[in-house]
Amino acid sequence: MKENRWLINFGLILLIISLVLFYIHFLIFDDLHHILVFGAHDIAFLPLEVLLVTLIIHQLLESREKKSRLSKMNMVIGSFYSEVGKTLLTYLSDQDPNLDRVQEQLCVGGNCTDKEFNSFTKTLKELEYKINIDMMDLDYLRGLLLENKDFMLRLLENPNIFEHENFTELLFATFHMTEEFKARAEFSDLPETDLIHLEGDINRVYGLLVHRWLDYMKHVKSNHPYLFSLYIRTNPFNEHASPIVKV
Repeated sequence: MKENRWLINFGLILLIISLVLFYIHFLIFDDLHHILVFGAHDIAFLPLEVLLVTLIIHQLLESREKKSRLSKMNMVIGSFYSEVGKTLLTYLSDQDPNLDRVQEQLCVGGNCTDKEFNSFTKTLKELEYKINIDMMDLDYLRGLLLENKDFMLRLLENPNIFEHENFTELLFATFHMTEEFKARAEFSDLPETDLIHLEGDINRVYGLLVHRWLDYMKHVKSNHPYLFSLYIRTNPFNEHASPIVKV
């Protein structure tokens, strides 16, 4: 309400200044006809000015600013995968009974074309990602999550994350899973119903991790090919991945 009042007062001040200037013009030149003609001309041109300023120039500036924010957001996503996401994705994918179907698509070289990359990205996003919780070391997973809890909290404090709803969803899902694991002192005597609940939380994070990783790889491939080369060499779905350049 205060902000609207300020805008109204500011508008009134501008209007008064304009009227005073018109009055001074009339006192000096004593030409009301001239004032009315050019006043009408300026009013007639006003909608075009609004079109140029608010709909075109403003949109161009906003688009440029949004592109800059998304670029910063991708830096945040990159730091997430470097610190925790990649390790988490590697571990979860190792517990995927159907990992072979994913490896067939993801173990690609750094020289793949945009068409090939878009093709396997589309295929992978249509897959269902499920892990077998009976194969997992839940204590290790809890330790990994709690170790990076403070880092994820700092990411949540970054206002830029809300420019990327999909990554925000991943971050909240991972943080929720962290809280679920933190709330349990032991995993050895959990009932089957609780294990199914935890498995659902893990599968949610696993699928989101894959999807956001693919989106980030697409961004890196287009904008930072040298980083793309490293990420392909350290592919979390490739059991034989190595950062060492051998060819």
